[in-house]
Amino acid sequence: MRYQAINNDLFIENRKNFMAQMRPSSLAVFNSNDIYPTGADSTMPFQQDKNIFYLSGVDQDQSILVLFPDAPKPEHRENSFSYRNQ
Repeated sequence: MRYQAINNDLFIENRKNFMAQMRPSSLAVFNSNDIYPTGADSTMPFQQDKNIFYLSGVDQDQSILVLFPDAPKPEHRENSFSYRNQ
């Protein structure tokens, strides 16, 4: 583990504060940083984008956080997911 576990309440509060400042009917999308190759067989160490980490605590490459506070269905207001390029 790279650091001590952070209480999830911090990230919930961060998202709540961020979404309270969004304009009506707006959508925010945050992408994690990628792992960048430096050559044919090596990569730079992964470092998460500070914005997505601040809002979600996710520290994984190929992740997306979508915030849509005015979504009609509550389950669509905050979503995060990972993807794989293949």
